[in-house]
Amino acid sequence: MKAHHQKPGLRAIWIAFAMVVADLMFLREASAADSPVITNSGMIVASAKSREPIRPIPQSIPLDVRKVLLGEKLFHDPLLSKDNTVSCASCHDLGKGGTDQRSRSVGINNAEGPINAPTVFNSGFHFKQFWDGRADSLEHQVDGPALADKEMGSTWPGIVSKLKAAPAYAATFKEIYPDGIEPKNIKDAIAEFERSLFTPNSRFDKYLRGDNSAITDDEKEGYKKFKGYGCITCHQGVNVGGNLFQPFGVMGDYFADRGNVTKVDLGRFNVTGNEEDKFVFKVPGLRNIALTAPYFHDGSARTLEEAVATMAKYQLGRELPPKDLEQIVLFLKSLTGEYNGKPLQ
Repeated sequence: MKAHHQKPGLRAIWIAFAMVVADLMFLREASAADSPVITNSGMIVASAKSREPIRPIPQSIPLDVRKVLLGEKLFHDPLLSKDNTVSCASCHDLGKGGTDQRSRSVGINNAEGPINAPTVFNSGFHFKQFWDGRADSLEHQVDGPALADKEMGSTWPGIVSKLKAAPAYAATFKEIYPDGIEPKNIKDAIAEFERSLFTPNSRFDKYLRGDNSAITDDEKEGYKKFKGYGCITCHQGVNVGGNLFQPFGVMGDYFADRGNVTKVDLGRFNVTGNEEDKFVFKVPGLRNIALTAPYFHDGSARTLEEAVATMAKYQLGRELPPKDLEQIVLFLKSLTGEYNGKPLQ
């Protein structure tokens, strides 16, 4: 397979287009803007969402607690896999930033999958699921790993049969869903739990909400440079990404340089079949990015510094000065939030 990329002469056009897209994403999300913040002194601070292209993660989300608790149990239960060895949490470990920290995940029979598992944290804020965006919702996403041969290798009749044989599951499902254990209800509960995996109160969010001391001067400079270089055109909104598709290799041929192009490298093309969608991927959200190495769909970047340098080269056509790279990385580290009131580590 031959990779391709846009010519450097198109850089200005692409950046202008991307900025328009970013503005549209900003305006769409701004319709759900936070209320103004009232500080302890009584001073009213305008909503951070009205001032910056990145907005704080909400402090709370309306959820059905019963479904969340059931979904949490299902998420961690290897019964959902064909041989009872792999759970959703095997690839999305909440103690590892919602990932498995592997370039490629391992499923049943120690089968290695073809792609890097993205974090499950804040996945409820994504406009599509999977790197290629083939699932429109978290409910739809559950089908992927549950049924994939190299992941959980199950069938829905098999999963339903095993859960019905577990008395605790039968009783709990009946309390929540009138029709009991059915594939749609299993997916609904898991999706509700995944929506509960949001991580508010990062130091950067506190800064956006008016605490100027929440981040350092270097982190503030990093944010300015993140915007100034144009990273913000694709990484904005509440999840600092996750709301549009972009080609990987705008200003250089990433795949030709890396070599060994595989089917998963074709990205969105595998969903649409459209030639223009080759090497196009959902832009990942950058929340908690310091915890989710290795990076990219192929897990090729081992460090955050390497990932930022690669993005600068292939998306912006720039080689960042060491100080700028350092400060942008420091800013990204300030995006690490809290889960259940405790800082992620």
